[in-house]
Amino acid sequence: PHVLLHHRWTTYVVYTMEMKMHRIVFFLKHEWLKKKKKFSIYVDQKKQKVEPRKTNVLSPIKLYKDSLSFRLFRMQGYEVNPEILKHMEENYEQLITVMYSVYTASDLSFPGEYELEEARKFAKRMLEESIKRNRDHNFVLSKGFQNVVKYELNLPWIARLDHLDHRMCIEEYKVTPFWIGKASYYRLSCLDNKKLMQLAMENYEFQQLIFRNGLEELKRWSMKWGLSNMGFGREKTTYIYFAVAASVSLRPIDSIVRLIVAKAGIIVTVADDFYDMEGSLSELEVLTDAVKRWNSEGLQGHSETIFNVLDDFVNDITSKCHTKERSEIEEKIRDIWRETFASWMVEKTWSHSGYIPSVDEYLQTGMISISAHTLTLPASCLLNPGIPNEKLKPAEYENITKLLMAITRLLNDTQGYQREKADGKMNLVLLLLNENPEADIDESITYVEEIVRLKWKEFLKHVLMDGFDDLPKPCKNLHLSCLKSFQMFFNSSNLFDSNTALVDDIKKAIYVPIDRMPKPFLKPPPSPVPAKKDNFTKSSASLDGALRNQGNKSMTKRQSNFGKMSIKRPEKVHIPISSNFCFI
Repeated sequence: PHVLLHHRWTTYVVYTMEMKMHRIVFFLKHEWLKKKKKFSIYVDQKKQKVEPRKTNVLSPIKLYKDSLSFRLFRMQGYEVNPEILKHMEENYEQLITVMYSVYTASDLSFPGEYELEEARKFAKRMLEESIKRNRDHNFVLSKGFQNVVKYELNLPWIARLDHLDHRMCIEEYKVTPFWIGKASYYRLSCLDNKKLMQLAMENYEFQQLIFRNGLEELKRWSMKWGLSNMGFGREKTTYIYFAVAASVSLRPIDSIVRLIVAKAGIIVTVADDFYDMEGSLSELEVLTDAVKRWNSEGLQGHSETIFNVLDDFVNDITSKCHTKERSEIEEKIRDIWRETFASWMVEKTWSHSGYIPSVDEYLQTGMISISAHTLTLPASCLLNPGIPNEKLKPAEYENITKLLMAITRLLNDTQGYQREKADGKMNLVLLLLNENPEADIDESITYVEEIVRLKWKEFLKHVLMDGFDDLPKPCKNLHLSCLKSFQMFFNSSNLFDSNTALVDDIKKAIYVPIDRMPKPFLKPPPSPVPAKKDNFTKSSASLDGALRNQGNKSMTKRQSNFGKMSIKRPEKVHIPISSNFCFI
């Protein structure tokens, strides 16, 4: 595989050099025209008045275009007004593709955009009803489009990994590349381009090759340091690399950054489990002090292994940085790990003594112990452009980093409270119950999920828009990828602690190539066959063993009532639990 990878990359470089003189003029002209056209579209949209239109044939088409341009420009950091999606007519339900476009545009809502939230709810009802009856009024929905809509409804964008999204698009649009309207099907020529589709498939499989090589290198590293056979805790090498590789939008040459994040994830998992379930209080105090001094003197056994691999890991990162900045960066990365180990020690002390902290006290420690910033910030030093050195100081974290730390802690607590209760650890869901004895567990979970939803919108605004944080765009994107990985693990259940829940996704992302044989488009029958629910059984098989067996899982979604949208500013949600989260 290494030879093949080198051969393909060398071929690409040689080809690029040979064609460079012939293409450079065309390329520059094309890029200039593309940016000019994109900017002119943005200016036109920004100038247009947000007024209700009379229902006519062009209104749905305009809404379709507006929702597409809204998502495009918002993803690129442009200021766009969500009110362009506000005026939807009742008969828009007859154009299910318009509803799909509106729904996907609403993925990128910011705080206070209540019209966009209402548009999302309306579009979701229309999509669920159309899938339920398997028709778009005059037309039976194609199987490919049904799959796309079900995928969108069952798994929100914030919990999806980009790499698997690309595969889904290739597989479904390879079958039925249609835009579905009231009067006819429209074949999208750009999606029906066989050469373009072939290029997309080859690119995906080229990424799979890179990911397989990266995973094998990570496994060798883990075996070298003995992290994969510590005799306690969770062995999550494959899970962690899958989440990093499939979520981070990096170039093939950025494999080093992927490995840095994945290695940090493995160290965090092993060390966190050591503090939770293996180490005695005296052992952990010695290890915490050794990390504070950054000296292995007095360590032995697992403690020594953890410190040695951590020290080598930090040295490896700094060796790849600019020579003049190495010593400064090294000390700041050490400080990040020092505060992380100290937070684990605080939580261990609470658990050992039976101390119950306040909600605010717990969150201030829990935001650090979840270690999302420990994965993201050191790896950001190797991006181009990288993170400014001063932003590595614990006291100088940007708001986007603080939001990442807070949201990941809350996500973990909504799905991991049962495991942590069994381990004798404290959890926000349990703390809220302790402070509000009149509430039940569902109310506590709902309250935390509402905080996550609001903080997600705030975080997304920091990622996509300029002027909120002093971080380069690649660093912001790495923050987003990290949070989407956590959301994937803890979206509706605790997938991270399951040995088999992600096996199929790992196969698709890393091992199984895309089927190159095009499937014929067959219009489905008008009456849908009720789907049978899959019965899942627990398995004790190892992940590596499960990866050798092919399998598919289907998800079912509860259908909502069909109705007409009425946009209004929602009243403040009443939550019976109260706490102070002002520092997040």
